[in-house]
Amino acid sequence: MRKKFLSTITVSLNEFLKAQLTHLEELSGQEVSNSKIRRLIVAGCVSVNGRVVTRPGFELRGKSIVECEIDVEKFFFEKQPDDIDFTLTEKDVLFEDEYIICVNKPAFLPVEQTIVGNRKNLHDCVVDYLWKKNPSLRNPPYVGIMHRLDRETSGVLLFTKQRVANKSIFEQFEKHTITKTYIAVACGKPVKDFTVENYIGRISAKSQAAKWGSLSENRGGLYAKTSFSNIEKISIENVSGDLCLVHCELFTGRTHQIRVHLSEKRLPILGDILYGGKDYKRIMLHSNKLEFVHPVSGEKLSIKSEAEWSEK
Repeated sequence: MRKKFLSTITVSLNEFLKAQLTHLEELSGQEVSNSKIRRLIVAGCVSVNGRVVTRPGFELRGKSIVECEIDVEKFFFEKQPDDIDFTLTEKDVLFEDEYIICVNKPAFLPVEQTIVGNRKNLHDCVVDYLWKKNPSLRNPPYVGIMHRLDRETSGVLLFTKQRVANKSIFEQFEKHTITKTYIAVACGKPVKDFTVENYIGRISAKSQAAKWGSLSENRGGLYAKTSFSNIEKISIENVSGDLCLVHCELFTGRTHQIRVHLSEKRLPILGDILYGGKDYKRIMLHSNKLEFVHPVSGEKLSIKSEAEWSEK
């Protein structure tokens, strides 16, 4: 479908097309979102006065003829995430009492609901599990999210079952008194133990895939510290080149922290193509151990999950 429009005002290209293409919503029954408009422009499907423009923020001035080539089916297509179909069972529960529950998160499952509606997520799985254990409840049981893991990261995850436990757990995460240990498979030769301390923040544009990296404090970077130890050579079938197993201890909990720190030391995680790792079936990062003080009893707990690196 080819469309031609005339602009007579000063306006950005993406805003102009957003207004002009609203009729497609009635045609398809789907929203013409800003992200769809940006993708159309970046893909080279839009021209202004006969010249292809790939910058969404391009400013139209005076009389401008805007033409766009639209494949309606592709325009409204949204890739569905390849999440696993997961049901939490007793074998996935690492620790549980009346106040908290620690579970073994599988890879390819988000921790909570996302903007993609009705998407399978671990939080809902925990709610369903607890409700089945106590079906007499009229309403879904309370499950508090205290921290998160990336969708492809597996391993230990802690939830609260009563609000009375929230304050203590929150403060332990906030003060970094909870010990969080991860295991990663990195691309590269083994090196001596090392620690990274710097400031990191988002370095990619909002229109691009979210990527973090070194960013000075005065530009919005947040302090991040990770120690890496017990680094040893490892081999994985059908993966060429040097690989090493790395134990990672987090002292802060910044977005993509381990991924950024290993990448900047030229040891990107296997499967983490965003940060320079070799393509693989998943990002090889696993939450191995969580050590914290029980929010009510005061007992020191150490909850561990072995990395299986199982196929999806």
